[in-house]
Amino acid sequence: MQIPEAGATAAADTRPTGRRERKRRQVRDQLYAAALDLFITQGYETTTMEQIAEAADVARATVFNHFSQKVGFLEEWGARRRARVAEILGSSQLEDLSTGDQLRRYLREMAELNIASRPETTVLMDAGARVGSLLHDRSLEIELAKIAERGRQRGELRTGVDADQVGAMLAASYFSTVLRWIRVEPAPFDLRDRLDGALDVILLGILDREGEGVPSGR
Repeated sequence: MQIPEAGATAAADTRPTGRRERKRRQVRDQLYAAALDLFITQGYETTTMEQIAEAADVARATVFNHFSQKVGFLEEWGARRRARVAEILGSSQLEDLSTGDQLRRYLREMAELNIASRPETTVLMDAGARVGSLLHDRSLEIELAKIAERGRQRGELRTGVDADQVGAMLAASYFSTVLRWIRVEPAPFDLRDRLDGALDVILLGILDREGEGVPSGR
């Protein structure tokens, strides 16, 4: 099973490319698609680089020319997902929305990709958390922090709020929510609703501002 963006490049690049570069990208996409099929059908750990080469009908050395380690496929998967979300959001007037709505749209699109490819998400996200750099990769939190920073510059964030911290909190919440979502079959909750709820907690906080639970001086 392949997600819609499986044939997309990891980063958008509209510059003209020569035949050699197009061929290189084609081979990389071919390897990526073969690896994902094998990961889904037989598991990440049991899949070897030799099997990926055979499935893609290329020499073993060709695989290592594009992906020096098997974990590189996990990193590519995450990069392509973020690129797909950026492509979707880039076609809309996202910056006309409030900061909260921009963050909600971003997380909603990520959720939709996961839901549309649950078997793939289950295998790749689980492997990324256990053997990859999923929980150490700051790529997602940087993207979310950019949205928060634009909101800060427009005066939409409370004084003193650090956009980087917002991005880190949202990314951590996203990953922990998705990891819980993939661990049970069928899905234990609606991923979109759960991410919406987590975002609301971060945007609004947990304390009643008018109640006694708010620390003095805040």
